[in-house]
Amino acid sequence: MAQGGSAIRGSRVGAGPMGELDHGIRARRVTVSYWDSLGNETVRHYSADVPEEDIPDVIDAPMSGLPAGRDKNNPPSPLTNTPYKTHLAYVQERRTEEEAERILADALERLRARRGGAATK
Repeated sequence: MAQGGSAIRGSRVGAGPMGELDHGIRARRVTVSYWDSLGNETVRHYSADVPEEDIPDVIDAPMSGLPAGRDKNNPPSPLTNTPYKTHLAYVQERRTEEEAERILADALERLRARRGGAATK
């Protein structure tokens, strides 16, 4: 059985402060639109006191993750991802084929000498 009480529990009855009086006075701001290569628009708000050169020309669009610029007709091109390099790829950048063969031959020679010495003991 339902108990008697207020049907609008948790709400205030009567008029209260509204608008700027409730939330404070809004600061002056500048609205800047950015577009990515898919045509998505992202709007950012900056303080009107910020100098124009401090407002970024390119941001990361939150919807697509692509770079977004201020020019709608010429948005920045997407970044190209370079593939992950393996350890072998880095070694091949530092060593020539002849150096690699010489280092391998030296390492094998030391290994054979160590094993040969260990087998005779």
